[in-house]
Amino acid sequence: MDVQTIGLGGAAWLAVLRIGLGLWWLESWRHKDRTGWFERGTGIAWAAEVAAAHRWRPVRAGFEKVVAPRPRLMAHVVVHAELALGLGLVGGFLTPVALAGGLLLNTLYFTLMIHDWAEQGQNAMMALISLVALFGMSWQTWSLDSALGLF
Repeated sequence: MDVQTIGLGGAAWLAVLRIGLGLWWLESWRHKDRTGWFERGTGIAWAAEVAAAHRWRPVRAGFEKVVAPRPRLMAHVVVHAELALGLGLVGGFLTPVALAGGLLLNTLYFTLMIHDWAEQGQNAMMALISLVALFGMSWQTWSLDSALGLF
């Protein structure tokens, strides 16, 4: 089936969507107070407050079991995951892995922040873009994956 587009071909528009999502992840990484996250534990402490008040017991229990015992490690995981996702998507390197990882992280964020409408909207849209970019194989053009013959 041919898809009609304006200005660029379908694969290029999917690459634009992928790169835009990558820039969104990079902005999320850029605006984080990394000193606060790494030295004072502010990010994980905030998430702990949100998890403690969560309406779903599995979220509270999961946070207490997985994140709470490792606040420093989890701060690095979150912050560096956002950076890696951004770089991977902008450069189109290991794109399916980055899209699946981003989808997972957005799902976790969405679930944790179920009470916050703004966060729900952002994470739902980022997850949707990840799905479209993944199933549209957005690494077909303007990507290191394509240049290297990966996937």
